[in-house]
Amino acid sequence: MKIGFDNNKYLSMQSEHIRERIAQFDNKLYLEFGGKLFDDYHASRVLPGFQPDSKLQMLLQLKDQAEIVVVISAEDIISNKMRGDYGITYDMDVLRLIDAFQGVGLFVGSVCVTMYTANPEVEAFERRLNGLGIRTFRHYKIAGYPNEVARIVSDEGYGKNEYIETERPLVVITAPGPGSGKMAVCLSQLYHEYKRGIKAGYAKFETFPVWNLPLKHPVNLAYEAATADLNDVNMIDPFHLEAYGETAVNYNRDIEIFPVVHAIFELIAGKSPYQSPTDMGVNMAGNCIVDDEVCRQASLKEIQRRYLKCLCQQKTGANVKEDERFKLELLLNQAGITPGTRAVEQAARARSESTGGLPAAAIELTDGTIVTGKTGPLLGAASSALINALKHLAGIGQEIDLVSARAIEPIQMLKTTYLGNKNPRLHTDEILIALSSSIAENAYAAAALRQLPQLKGCDMHSTVILSSVDSDTLNKLGMYLTCAPLYEEEDRKYHKK
Repeated sequence: MKIGFDNNKYLSMQSEHIRERIAQFDNKLYLEFGGKLFDDYHASRVLPGFQPDSKLQMLLQLKDQAEIVVVISAEDIISNKMRGDYGITYDMDVLRLIDAFQGVGLFVGSVCVTMYTANPEVEAFERRLNGLGIRTFRHYKIAGYPNEVARIVSDEGYGKNEYIETERPLVVITAPGPGSGKMAVCLSQLYHEYKRGIKAGYAKFETFPVWNLPLKHPVNLAYEAATADLNDVNMIDPFHLEAYGETAVNYNRDIEIFPVVHAIFELIAGKSPYQSPTDMGVNMAGNCIVDDEVCRQASLKEIQRRYLKCLCQQKTGANVKEDERFKLELLLNQAGITPGTRAVEQAARARSESTGGLPAAAIELTDGTIVTGKTGPLLGAASSALINALKHLAGIGQEIDLVSARAIEPIQMLKTTYLGNKNPRLHTDEILIALSSSIAENAYAAAALRQLPQLKGCDMHSTVILSSVDSDTLNKLGMYLTCAPLYEEEDRKYHKK
């Protein structure tokens, strides 16, 4: 795979930049972490070479200086707000994050419950954390927030919040998702620190948008596509342009809130250390792009993936607003993309047409080779494409059976006769299990199975919406799956399976 991003340079440069920012203040920095600390697959897709755990690895270089504070809104606990990617509630994700941080040796100092209100679910959550040895602190709603700055920066505002006791110079503020109140926690802590005579600082770490790339660079457009449901809009930072005469990219929410943040800084510290929202950031990703064209092409593909995902979600009845689709169509236009022109989509459609319109799938390997698969009596199209890709990678002739029909038929009988499935064809997970069970007797099967890591980062397209079983398996393999917004059985009106 072509690399467009120098991950080692990023780790070194990013951690050093954060150390410099700590030193600018009284050896105490509150760092608001946006985006995903773990498994940042969006970044790895649009910046080929960026490792999904890069931000975590960067923090590990600072682990002796850092401690983590996890933030969660009481309103999200009460409403049982879910993380769509993991399918768990925000309060359960706090526990997952704590386990993950501690599992790699990072110190989790406490959990802060924001927008606090007395509620049995909230109090039960606090008791559970306390029982596990995790301290909890409460931050409250502030009347007039965020506009009544004088009230916010007073004993009636931040002063009512509990002071989060921290031990280390770098305090990383993170949360299960957006809207948890990370920035408010940081600023509240600054208020309390200054009252204690500690001139602490605040900074923000978000990978996107990349401030020193052009506004309409595909990497930044791909960020807008990723946040189409939030309707984030990239903008030229007017404060940065006025202060320094330098063009920088930020996004609407940070730009809109900056005058308030600037005024809060002045009330807390007497003077704001920042002249623009871009100043507050510490993101070095733009300095580590080593092949701009590779990142451009990867980002254009990502915008198309996001668009197809939106169409499929609408087709399956997910709660997707029309505005999200319109936003993605606008981004396609801005990027000069015609939907359906990716080579992997064209190959899948051509294979489907050659079989009379039956479902088909195509995989684009890292060398540009495209392998297809069709629906047959034994395998679904995705399973067929997967097997054909493994054969190609292993140098095995397409005429050779890796798993015999005789081995597949008992699995089909199990599915239909005993488990009640109507579809006898093997899903991707089932054909991989069948393949792995064949390696003792079939050297070809063993050679094919060893190629699975080569599928990571490969684009795959299906001419119909795949089952969750197939999409989950392909995701575990690290493949970038898209589907046309069509069901295999379009005449089924009420229940789609």
